[in-house]
Amino acid sequence: MKNQTVEKGKIIAIISYLPFVGFIIALLMNISSKNSFASFHIRQALGLGIFAFLNKYVIGKILGENLGMGILIFLAILWIIGLIGAIKGEEKSTPLLGGLFQEWFKGI
Repeated sequence: MKNQTVEKGKIIAIISYLPFVGFIIALLMNISSKNSFASFHIRQALGLGIFAFLNKYVIGKILGENLGMGILIFLAILWIIGLIGAIKGEEKSTPLLGGLFQEWFKGI
């Protein structure tokens, strides 16, 4: 059953990592099926997107552009890790922040 859940949710999970529009499309696609694998990756992508937005418009302005660029690179690495996990069919949280994203957005 687990493999079937992953296979059914894999496309939605991958789409969720497309910047901006991908998250919305994945969320809409997952509303009716509520696939647990897709929901996991939607929560990861949402968290990374929110942090990237905050970094660009808040953190980078307050702490400086150099630190903001370092944080952006870190978030890009986490995004790649999440996308690779979705492609491989793994429910593996992104380092440091992934567990928080799962807790904060558990309603998705």
